[in-house]
Amino acid sequence: MKTLVQDFTKQLKEAKTIADKAIIFPAKNVANIVITGLGGSGIGGTLVSELFADNCSVPVTVNKNYCLPAFVSETTLLIVCSYSGNTEETVNAIQQGISKKAQIVCISSGGKILELAKQYQFNFIQFPGGKSPRAFIGYSLVQLIKVFVANGFANENIFSDLEKSIELLDKENTNIKTEAQAVAQKLLHKIPVIYSLGAEGVAVRFRQQINENSKMLCWHHTFPEMNHNELVGWTVKHDNLAVVTFHTAFDYERTKKRYEICIPIFEKYSSGVIDIYAKGQSKLEQFFYLINMGDWISCYLADLKGIDPIEVNVIDYLKTELSKF
Repeated sequence: MKTLVQDFTKQLKEAKTIADKAIIFPAKNVANIVITGLGGSGIGGTLVSELFADNCSVPVTVNKNYCLPAFVSETTLLIVCSYSGNTEETVNAIQQGISKKAQIVCISSGGKILELAKQYQFNFIQFPGGKSPRAFIGYSLVQLIKVFVANGFANENIFSDLEKSIELLDKENTNIKTEAQAVAQKLLHKIPVIYSLGAEGVAVRFRQQINENSKMLCWHHTFPEMNHNELVGWTVKHDNLAVVTFHTAFDYERTKKRYEICIPIFEKYSSGVIDIYAKGQSKLEQFFYLINMGDWISCYLADLKGIDPIEVNVIDYLKTELSKF
């Protein structure tokens, strides 16, 4: 897994080459966008919906289930993401999309999703397969960006930000790994409580990586929403909890003030607070910076625990049992 994380910028470069070559015919009369996918394939949808939230002219919904929302219709741009192309829930969702006559784009390495894309002549982008889906977020996220740009819902200048992201991560590689090792040491034998101040997708991604790579339970929440519920739970000292907070330059000022007020509460009732600040100019650069940082932390935690970050035996067991029904 560490080799895959180390090669993240190589993946981004290859993903851009694939996106540059992809031909996507724009959808017509789009009233809404739905991105459907799960796990390592679905997190790209969460991230891209936040990335373009301030500019996209139609609502974007991220679907992580078997069934599509009732509003999906012929005016829906349905983006189907599955790394393997055989994700059970996503295959069910695309079949519903077909019956609802949605305008479909598929992003996958192959499998049933790619078969359906070719059968129905949907727009599709194919990328390399055969690896762990969570390690290839660069492929799916860049292709999602391509689909948004091709349909006029994002400016193509975003690809300039992608180039700068690659430069930033290469430049900061040693610093990122050094900070990640230090954070991993603080999180060993702890339950991470993950907060974001505006980039919830980054927090979700980190939670998923802690779950899968580090084989640890944790939870995440986001500001300011947690101020209206979870904050009340901070009333008892828990030495096994460690707060990890992700910060970007795009966090809202009042949200940052809320967090400052909460810091003493977290420090009083947990083992400590770890703040991780993004580097880079654009939102995309900062997202990729924090994603890469979180991936390294999860790998170093796996090292400290002496476990294999690639192994997902319990998920394989689940799939085997489901196949019996």
